[in-house]
Amino acid sequence: MSFNRGSRLDPSQVQDRRGRGAGTTLALGGGGLGLVVLIAALLLGVNPGDLGVGVEPQAPAQSDSSTTNLEQECQTGADANANEDCRIVGFVNSIQAFWTEEFARQGSSYVPAQLVLFSGETQAACGYASSAVGPFYCPADQQVYIDLTFFDDLRTTFGAQGGDFAEAYVLAHEYGHHVQNITGALSVGGETGPDSAAVQTELQADCLAGVWVFHATQTGYLTAVTDADIAQALDAAAVVGDDRIQEATQGSVSPETWTHGSSEQRQQALKAGIQSGDVASCATPG
Repeated sequence: MSFNRGSRLDPSQVQDRRGRGAGTTLALGGGGLGLVVLIAALLLGVNPGDLGVGVEPQAPAQSDSSTTNLEQECQTGADANANEDCRIVGFVNSIQAFWTEEFARQGSSYVPAQLVLFSGETQAACGYASSAVGPFYCPADQQVYIDLTFFDDLRTTFGAQGGDFAEAYVLAHEYGHHVQNITGALSVGGETGPDSAAVQTELQADCLAGVWVFHATQTGYLTAVTDADIAQALDAAAVVGDDRIQEATQGSVSPETWTHGSSEQRQQALKAGIQSGDVASCATPG
């Protein structure tokens, strides 16, 4: 996978809060997050408020358009090929370019969402969160949040292959939640289990991520998506399956508590989007 060297990046879509902290003490519900809950939070897409992190709703954080060095460093696809931060910018630009065009094709409008990079902890309109909760989408401020050390955790803690396109999958999944929020398909909380609305919401986000993969090169940012890239994405989807996490942390699998779906479910949902490239192939939760 590589970026078109001459493609123009838009770093304004990424807000860089790294090194600033949240400006307050992180509140952990129940005296702290246990190991199983903490690792389960890494299953992607979690709203930190659902974990008791900053459970009191907060006013939306003041928008900070500062991109620190991103504005200077991340200008072209060549920069994305050479610099991790710029690669993240390039992925976000490609994902949002696709959804802008797709919504327009269907006669509606896509509302861009900023990606917020943070380190350690941060504040969202959903509350305060630490990097332990992993990447998440906050519908209250319509922003995606990630501490980039999560990608290291995927490899070192969960045994994922890693790779650039594993990162692309994670970001595309979170932006899938933004698409759901815009269209009214985003389901939060409620029942658990392999057939629950919560799991179906996550699987649809995986499928929507796959739809972007199908169209990624058409956005003009990426030169090609290879079989190796797709293998990285599918591996990442499997690693964050509920069954894989439960087996690793508690030595047994409890399907009735699933909130994101099994490894097989997640891979199949992602494959469905990749193979069809059609939003209609992504089942509506519920």
